[in-house]
Amino acid sequence: MAWERLSRTYFNLIHKNNLVYNTCWEDPRLDHVALELGPDDNVLVITSAGCNALDYALAGPNRVYAVDMNPRQNALLELKLAGIRNLDYDTFFELFGRGSSPQWATIYHERLRNTLSPDARSYWDRRSKFFDGSTRRSSFYFWGSSGTFAWLVNGYINRVAKIRDGIDTLLNASTVEEQQEIYREQQLRESLFRPMITWMLRRDATLAMLGVPRSQRRQLDEGYPGGVVQFIVDRIETVFAGRPLHDNYFWRVYLTGSYTPECCPEYLKPDNFQKLKDGLVDRVEVHTNSILGFLDENDVAVSRFVLLDHMDWLWANLRDVLSAEWQAIHDRAADNTRIIWRSAGLEVDFVDPITINGKHGQTQLGDLLKYNTELASELHERDRVNTYGSFYIADLTA
Repeated sequence: MAWERLSRTYFNLIHKNNLVYNTCWEDPRLDHVALELGPDDNVLVITSAGCNALDYALAGPNRVYAVDMNPRQNALLELKLAGIRNLDYDTFFELFGRGSSPQWATIYHERLRNTLSPDARSYWDRRSKFFDGSTRRSSFYFWGSSGTFAWLVNGYINRVAKIRDGIDTLLNASTVEEQQEIYREQQLRESLFRPMITWMLRRDATLAMLGVPRSQRRQLDEGYPGGVVQFIVDRIETVFAGRPLHDNYFWRVYLTGSYTPECCPEYLKPDNFQKLKDGLVDRVEVHTNSILGFLDENDVAVSRFVLLDHMDWLWANLRDVLSAEWQAIHDRAADNTRIIWRSAGLEVDFVDPITINGKHGQTQLGDLLKYNTELASELHERDRVNTYGSFYIADLTA
């Protein structure tokens, strides 16, 4: 129990008052297939960095509710929304594609600041170094807690392992076969996973910087051969040598600090940026709240829920809140509601036994959820991020 308390302390110290995620680490290409978004859908998604909320908006649903308890995550999405509304494409891409602009102060104060909420304005007023490129962390994508770890990884690649050329060659490969050859010939496995790195990956403080609480580490230590470290090594090796990298913008930005026009999230592409600017951006609403709080306080019917992996933490720490959240999901669900979520674990066994008050009395969720396990497994094998243990698609049937 003392170790659990220490682990939670690490996690809370790192994330308190911090922007945790500066980019989303869930592949929206899979989500679009799973969700089948239509013009009548109202989508609830945990904000994270807001990339995927914008991606869903491009499908033209009725509304996208971006909900996050961390106001700094919502401040980031607000900044993106303000940028879409008030900037031209080239300036917007300079900030969120390249990750910095020497004109940041002028851009922010003259074109963005006055359109932000007071909380978001207060946050960005004190964070000019995130975007102005004036420090050693030359990109926005090297800030925040996960960005700090990316910056350290890049320092290791550039100055310790000295494999920058090999990494860049790998990212620019055109086929998986070419990636495999580069990975082998450049001995990237040996350089990337030296004993020092695997030692760091065993530390709770390191995992906390990546947004991984101890409850998720425990799932992998108990369920994956070799535990969390071997899981990470295997997953990264699969990304580098087993799946196409040419459009893997998740790992490109992590390993370089920037996107390219050809390899970036959909909202950063010119045509999609214009679609958002022409009106789709107005379908995104930002709410600083828990999922439970949002559903209790807003009388809306939601047909698509994107729960990311937050249930792992709730199950380990606040089971009564998780049960109440599912009750609220049931009560606010529209007809033909679909729910997707991810987990660090290889299998989630805690959702189905949760008991809620259904339309016909108390019932277990397992009796109300119709899973599409075949599609979920197929999509999970195509995941460009490849950091989760499992993926779930379920229709709420009553």
